Amino acid sequence: MKRFTAPEQWSTQYLTTGAFSDLATLFKIDKLSDWPSCQWFSQYLNAETSQGTAISFVEDEKFADETRYYEQIIFETGQVPTRQQNWHDLFGGFIWCLFPKTKALINHQHIEEIKLHGLKERSKHRNALTLFDECGVVLAITEQSWQQQLRDHQWQQAFVEQREQWGKSIRPFMFGHANYEMLTQPYIGLTGKALFVIVPNDIFCKDLSEQYAYLDQRLYEMIKVDDCLRDNKNLSPLPLLGVPGWWTDNENPEFYSNTDYFRPKRRKRT
Repeated sequence: MKRFTAPEQWSTQYLTTGAFSDLATLFKIDKLSDWPSCQWFSQYLNAETSQGTAISFVEDEKFADETRYYEQIIFETGQVPTRQQNWHDLFGGFIWCLFPKTKALINHQHIEEIKLHGLKERSKHRNALTLFDECGVVLAITEQSWQQQLRDHQWQQAFVEQREQWGKSIRPFMFGHANYEMLTQPYIGLTGKALFVIVPNDIFCKDLSEQYAYLDQRLYEMIKVDDCLRDNKNLSPLPLLGVPGWWTDNENPEFYSNTDYFRPKRRKRT
């Protein structure tokens, strides 16, 4: 994957491989000649707020005089303020299409936290919701051992020694739209926040859209029932350029020898 040279312009040249390959498969973005409009998303969008109002994307200019907070607008109207020709909001739109139930739940929980604490004070719960929303990567795993390896920063074992298992017993699914935006201008040090989800052994044999639908339901349950985003303790650092298939340089095992990027786990003081 190469760098974008002009992120302000629409280009699909680099949006078809690496971390963007799922978007190319599901949204056919390589067929687009210009930025998707708000209306373009409607063919893929099947989401509603927790109150049952259909979600739609609306040009940000409509809310120029709005005094309500971003999450309040979405919760009360179902309208998502969307800046045109803006990578951050474009990728945010894709995530709404891929994880509609989870996105609506996160929006609802933001509102509940605002009711409790107001807009000035951000609780640990709200910080975790934001961190996952912006930087989250769902690591779907069929074997619990993956979670321990990656939480313990066993990068060589996870990324090199067991590389052939990626796509078989572990698969990454991007949730954080800020991750996508930053990957248009990748740099060493780029790190997401992994949330591990145990999945059935046959999940990766299913159609890609079915995999996303399954994960959307599981995330919804984990956040609503298990309260996994009460704080950020369940979110683990994940060097995004180390994920197999997401960065061509990591095909060379020496790439992982950079301990400034692939840092060892800090020892807890006794």
